[in-house]
Amino acid sequence: MCGIAGQCDFRGDLERERGRVQPMVDTMACRGPDDEGLWTSRHAALGHRRLAIIDLPGGRQPMTVEENGATLATIVYSGEVYNFTELRAELQGRGHVFRTDSDTEVVLRGYLEWGEAVVERLNGMFAFALWDTRREELFLVRDRMGVKPLYYYPTPDGVLFGSEPKAILAHPSARAALDTDGLRELLAFVKTPGHGIYTGMHEVRPGSLVRVNRNGLTVLRYWKLEALEHTDDLDTTVAHVRELLDDIIARQLISDVPLCTLLSGGLDSSAVTALAAQKLAAVGAGAVRSFAVGFVGYEEHFSADPLRDTPDGPYVRELAEHVGANHRDITLSNDDLMDPDARAAVLRARDLPVSFGDMDTSLYLLFKAIRGRSTVALSGESADEVFGGYRWFHDPKAVNADTFPWMAAFGRGADDRGSLIEPGLLRKLDLPGYRDASYRDALAEVPYVDGVSARERRMREVCYLHLTRFVQILLDRKDRMSMASGLEVRVPFCDHRLVQYVFNTPWAFKTFDGREKSLLRAATRDLLPKSIVERVKSPYPSTQDPGYERMLRDELAKLLVAEDAPVKPLINREAAQTLTEQEVGSRSLENARARIENVLQLDAWLRRYQPTLDIAA
Repeated sequence: MCGIAGQCDFRGDLERERGRVQPMVDTMACRGPDDEGLWTSRHAALGHRRLAIIDLPGGRQPMTVEENGATLATIVYSGEVYNFTELRAELQGRGHVFRTDSDTEVVLRGYLEWGEAVVERLNGMFAFALWDTRREELFLVRDRMGVKPLYYYPTPDGVLFGSEPKAILAHPSARAALDTDGLRELLAFVKTPGHGIYTGMHEVRPGSLVRVNRNGLTVLRYWKLEALEHTDDLDTTVAHVRELLDDIIARQLISDVPLCTLLSGGLDSSAVTALAAQKLAAVGAGAVRSFAVGFVGYEEHFSADPLRDTPDGPYVRELAEHVGANHRDITLSNDDLMDPDARAAVLRARDLPVSFGDMDTSLYLLFKAIRGRSTVALSGESADEVFGGYRWFHDPKAVNADTFPWMAAFGRGADDRGSLIEPGLLRKLDLPGYRDASYRDALAEVPYVDGVSARERRMREVCYLHLTRFVQILLDRKDRMSMASGLEVRVPFCDHRLVQYVFNTPWAFKTFDGREKSLLRAATRDLLPKSIVERVKSPYPSTQDPGYERMLRDELAKLLVAEDAPVKPLINREAAQTLTEQEVGSRSLENARARIENVLQLDAWLRRYQPTLDIAA
């Protein structure tokens, strides 16, 4: 896993402007603490920061291929291609001679053999920039599910690009600015594919490549979910899901550095951990390592809430004992969660005031602790989107709402009552209208099969919305929090073969036992304790300690009396003041904690990034 950044400019001479590109590369140090490099030619500059995972001595980047002393192509690459061994063998059969054992060289030589069609052959999570010297073309490519991020910023004579917005913003040609739609995208809790939030910035859409040459910039989709008739019966479907999972986990265990799993005691992470334990034992590689996050006093004082029926701890311990894992708990206090350095690191990782509050900070601190012991972690992320695991998948009111189901489940979408955003600004932004337009655009993309019931058609829509919109919110979060610590997190459930296959299975199959994630439960039942197989979905933990909310309210109170707080013109100060005076746990204002977190993060972002807000009248 790495960070990439660079520029393409068809008018200037980038060999003389390394000083403008090097700061872009420097911002990616967190993503690649092991090595760095910058390659320049007249019209292209490609920079790289490396987190060494495979072929530690041979995988240095930028990587070039030369012939007769001339450079044919150069690549900077982030991610992992899990089928690189097979591709390497095929390319060797076609006459290619490799000088390293890295998957990066396989991608580079694959391009020389198949051109941009090489992306259709790759199985993995990746984002890369490739400069074809012969054709003077730049290619920016992102994996099918968008596990690895990649942004670009068109300029009059080319383009800037980077793994994160901060890389682009480090170049003098870019500026930190948000227009009206950018602020809407930031606040509406939607994820518009390709929207970079910052004015002029775009995100390479999952399953897409961007081609840049003297004729301009072209965006091409090389993969998207397809509507295919599902002809397998239920038993065959369950068996095929297991076959895919066996293959996926085996591929994703390949690493030349210490590897572990993220374990919450839920079905998803337990299945990944159990499969990993089985694969490692089969090759005599020892016990699987696993890590879990918790909070001081959380288990002892746990109280069931609308999202969580049980604490994770007992299930984590049972699964770890069941598979013989070498397990470690990372336990955090309120002081850890409120630590200014940790909260600042979360903001730097995000580049935007997009916050899940303590769940972001705890995830960052978890990854930071893991990084001292492992470099790669396997996660159960995205199983809920693939197999239909969220509670609102099974709530008729949320499913049938004329908006994103998660909006209906969270009580948002129709209006923004209770928001701490200044009322006049809120009216100007018209967030309900923005969400509705985004929802209509998403529905227009959904592929259908003929001859299905209205129920089946609607559930296909719900699954598509989650696989193309909601999952991106969570993948972004996991990527930024992990890479802020230089930890690579792999997501087996995002393998495109599994995603495509399960997307087309009938909803009746996905719920055949009357529960959520029926196919995953059936496919892994033999590996897991009964208690975990039967456990109800519980999301990533959030502290329940009222002391944490008191600390947040104290911070909000300080902000409201600070003369230089840049967020004050953007918020409803009267509502915010009322919130600071509410007793902790009061239900008179719902989701108080989340709204306080958002205001604090917004203020911190305005201070650090000093963005220009170009809001239309």
